Amino acid sequence: MKNFRFAVLSDPHVAIPATIANNPHRFHLVEVSIPTLTWVLAQLKAIELDFLLIPGDLTQDGEPENHQWLQEQLASLPFPVYVVPGNHDVVNTGLKDFPYYYRAFGYENPRQLYYHHSVLDGVELIGLNSNQFAENGQQLGILDDEQLLWLEKLLPTLREHLVLVMIHHNVIEHLPNQSRHELGKRYMLENAGRLLNLLKNEGVELIFTGHLHVQDIASYQGIYEITTGSLVSYPHPYRLIEVNQGTKTVNIDSHRVESIPEWENLAAVSKQYLGDRSHGFMMKLLTSYPLNLPQEQAIPLVPQLRDFWADIARGDGIFDFPDFPPRVQRYFQAFGAIDEKGEPILIDNQATLKLNFPMRNHE
Repeated sequence: MKNFRFAVLSDPHVAIPATIANNPHRFHLVEVSIPTLTWVLAQLKAIELDFLLIPGDLTQDGEPENHQWLQEQLASLPFPVYVVPGNHDVVNTGLKDFPYYYRAFGYENPRQLYYHHSVLDGVELIGLNSNQFAENGQQLGILDDEQLLWLEKLLPTLREHLVLVMIHHNVIEHLPNQSRHELGKRYMLENAGRLLNLLKNEGVELIFTGHLHVQDIASYQGIYEITTGSLVSYPHPYRLIEVNQGTKTVNIDSHRVESIPEWENLAAVSKQYLGDRSHGFMMKLLTSYPLNLPQEQAIPLVPQLRDFWADIARGDGIFDFPDFPPRVQRYFQAFGAIDEKGEPILIDNQATLKLNFPMRNHE
C-alpha cells in the first residue's frame, strides 16, 4: 500500500433552484448548495486526489432532478467518488431507487444498498446504508441484519488491508450523552454497539460519517470516527486526508468555504442564519433531559446561546458561560473540545491520528 490522499465532503444537500421550498424552520442554507459544491469540486480538481467520499444527504430531499444534477457533476471529476445515502436522500426518491443514480459511485450492484470496493492496492472501502423504515413509515437510523451478517463474513477476509467504513449516521457519540438525549439520539445509529464490536474485533480503525452537520473527531477503544460538517451549514467545511504508510498516520486538514460568487460574506451570513433560528433549539436543550430547567429559568439564558450551535459546528470549541448557574455552566463546558481532565484537545479540524494497523506493502 502506497501513501495516498483523499477528500471528504458531507451533506451537500444539493437543491437546484426549482426544488427549493420556503421553509422558515430550515437550519441549512440550501440556497448556496449549488455554488458551494461547484466551488469545492473546482478546488479538488486542482490537486492530486486518489478519491472522494461523500457520506450522505447528497440532496435536499431526494428529488430526482437533484440526484441527476449531482450525478452529472461527479461524473466529470478526474478521480473516483464514493457515496452512501443519507436520511434526506430517500424522502422523494425512495431507498431502493437510490443506488441506480450512483452506479458509477459505489453501487455497481444497484440491487444492493451497501457495498465493498478495493479503492487502492491494500485499501478497502465499505459503504453502508443506515436508513431503514418502520412499518408505520417512520424513518430509522439502523443497520439491518442483512448488512451485519454480510459484514461478519466480509471483514475477516480483509484483515491484511486497511479498511475505511463510510456511513451516514453517527456510530460514536460526538456530543455528551448523544445516544440518550432527545435532540441528539436521532443522529446516532441505533445499533451502533453491534457495528463497533464487529469493527473492533477485526481491527478496523476509521469510520467516516456526516448527518450531524458538525466538525468533530471522536474515538472509542481505538476506533476513530471522523464526522464532517455540511457544505450548506456554517462553517461550510471539507477535509483533505493523507494516509502515510511509513509513519502509520492519518493527517487531517480541514478547509472552509468563506465566500463564493454572490455570497462574498458567506461565513458571516450563514453563522447569522444559524443564530437567527437557534431560539427554539436552545430552549429545548435547556428544558430537556438532563437539565430539565423550568421555562422561566431557561428564557434568560437563551440569548447567550445564540451562537452555541455554530461554535459546535465549527469544531474545537471551548465553552464557558460564567453567568450561568454552576450546574448549567458545567453542562455546557462538557460540549467543549476538552479531555477527561478538562484540558483542550483540539483535533476536530487539524489532526494527526496514529493507527495501530500493521500496514503491509501490497506492491
